[in-house]
Amino acid sequence: MRNVPLDEVDALPRAVLAISTDYPPDHFLPPHRHRRAQFLYGATGAMRVGTADGTWTVPTRRAVLIPPETDHSVVMMNVTTRSLYLEPSAVPWFPRRCQTVDVSPLLRELLREAVDVAPEYPRRGRDATLISLLLHELSRCVPLLLELPWPRHEGLRALCQSFSDAPDVHDPPARWAAELHVSERTLHRLFRAETGLSFARWRERACVLRALPLLAADLPVAEVAVTLGYESPAAFTTMFSRLLGAPPSAYRDPADQ
Repeated sequence: MRNVPLDEVDALPRAVLAISTDYPPDHFLPPHRHRRAQFLYGATGAMRVGTADGTWTVPTRRAVLIPPETDHSVVMMNVTTRSLYLEPSAVPWFPRRCQTVDVSPLLRELLREAVDVAPEYPRRGRDATLISLLLHELSRCVPLLLELPWPRHEGLRALCQSFSDAPDVHDPPARWAAELHVSERTLHRLFRAETGLSFARWRERACVLRALPLLAADLPVAEVAVTLGYESPAAFTTMFSRLLGAPPSAYRDPADQ
């Protein structure tokens, strides 16, 4: 199915519904939820999925698992998606929180084929076998560390959200502490308690995740490094590779249609 609203087919008696959707540049999907679990794959561009707990950045040719009945918003940056809407009973292994995952070449090809399967595909035969293999491959997806957790503390959360929109790797904790009218020691303790990360680790991760859509838009690494406050492209590349286990070039948009 292509560019079909989920509401039109949600009630069909099939465990998996595959829908390909083309979105205009910088499209925003406001908070919503699905009865089914969702496997949201970006064939092009980049996405950022937001919930009350945090944000999950989805680079090109990666995906995010969204549990059923989870309120979420999505920022689309030049995206064509291939979504699988899954009956919860068909994916008992599905995580309870969103999770960004890598997508194997085999799974990419299965997704490409699945969106051309008839909505009420025969329960036996080629299409049913394809869907069965798709479910097996989904359960084998490797998680990626592309989550930016949000604190519950209202003031700290507001600062985190503002920072994530325009991060600077050298933004000092003293500024944050002053904004919150607390000591730096209290800030560091609060950060760890609220996010599970130290201030420095959270700041680094925010910078890396902000870099991903810029790389997908084919900005030069040197320009991305300057945007995030790094002294040199080499310093940015070293930090990026340390956090994600791959260089920035691995997250370029290959324009896979």
